[in-house]
This record gives sequence, C-alpha cells and structure tokens, in this order.
Amino acid sequence: MKVILRQDVEKIGLRGEVVEVARGFARNFLLPRKLAEHATPARVAELEKVNAHRALHEAQSFEQAQEISQRLGQTELRFDVKAGDTGVLFGSVTATDVADTLWEKHKIRVDRKKIELADPIKRIGRYEIPIELFADVVVPVRTLVIPEGGELPPEVEEEPIAPEEAEPVEPVEPVEGEADVEEVAELSDEALEAAIAAAEQPETPVPVEELEGEEDVPEDAFDRAVDAAIDAVSDEESQERN
Repeated sequence: MKVILRQDVEKIGLRGEVVEVARGFARNFLLPRKLAEHATPARVAELEKVNAHRALHEAQSFEQAQEISQRLGQTELRFDVKAGDTGVLFGSVTATDVADTLWEKHKIRVDRKKIELADPIKRIGRYEIPIELFADVVVPVRTLVIPEGGELPPEVEEEPIAPEEAEPVEPVEPVEGEADVEEVAELSDEALEAAIAAAEQPETPVPVEELEGEEDVPEDAFDRAVDAAIDAVSDEESQERN
C-alpha cells in the first residue's frame, strides 16, 4: 500500500515521501497516528509540484554549491528540545528538521536526502552534520541540540598529555678483554708496531688438558701484545722516576 508520510518515520522515510508499506502497518499504525495519508493521484501530483519548486532553490551548479557552502560554513543551527535528566530527548532531531530550519531561518534550501544523518539525533550535544550540496561539495554544519530552558555545558579543551620522563640510560660497562683506548693511544709508535707484529705471529696451540677447569677465555694475541707493551712502557716510566 502506498502512503505519503506526513512526518519523518524512522526506518520508513522522510516527510513528504511516497512510500510502500504493508496494509496492516498503514491502517493500524501510520494512519491512526496521522503519520501518513493515502497516496491518491491528486495528492501525489501536488507533492511533485512542491518538490519541483523546492529544487529550484537548491544548488544547480558547482559554483552555486560553493557559494552556499561558504554560508553554511558560518551557520550554526540550534534546536531547543525537551530532554530528560540524562540528556535523552523526548523525541528526535531528523534530517527534515535540519532542512526546514535551514530554509526558515537562513533561506538555504538543501535536499533532505543529501543530509548525511544516518539516524535521528536522540541526545543533547554538539554535532557536525555533513550536507552534500553538489557533486564533490560537502560541508559540515555545526548543530546544537539543547535542552529546553537550559544550555549545553561549555566545551572543555583537552590539555596535551605531558610526555613521560625518559628513563635514565644506564652506562654501558666495557666488555672484558677489550684494550683501553686511552692506554693504546699513549703507546709509542715503536711499542704499537711491536704489538701489531706480535699479533700477526701464529699462536701456539694450547693443550686441551691445560684448558680443562679454566673459566676465563684466553685473550687473543693482539690484546696480549698490547697489554705487554703497556706493561713495558709502565716499567720504563717507573725506572726513570726511580
């Protein structure tokens, strides 16, 4: 059965639309509550004329849509509605309400079907409702839904979260067996050459029997040569001081 909606009906359609519904649903719910009327040929023709007249005031080109978008960008809609203590509305704000308010208070005509409101608003608060004016022209409209006789609480800007204090970096302990850089730098050229020459000499293999029971890994030839050179320099300096 076809009916013309007189009000927005959730999940069914918007006011003024011709919709197909079950006969029992129309007779037992929509018609008794005056949410719809019979879609007679005369009423449908009249409705089509009204919609055609409204369409003339909508954006007909990209340039017009851009001009309207600038006006909408500076527009703030306000709905004073009845609401409970928890902020839930005694009713809802629908796409038709948004379109009607834009026309009545701002003389801006938009297609209700282009108002991107998936579900009616049922709580007080601040909303950004996108409206498509033309292809690739979508503008968010700031909308306030306010309890009747009251005001919304002020917007609170979130303070930036302070970065956590960086954990102190623990000093890296020197790896065992590495020669001290400063000590190597203090060696004379002759001592350093002697250490390099000693490191190039092939190592005498250590018998397996001598390695058993030892926990420390033997230092390589270069480290041993550097240590020996450092000890030699230290001995020479001690003798000179004596």
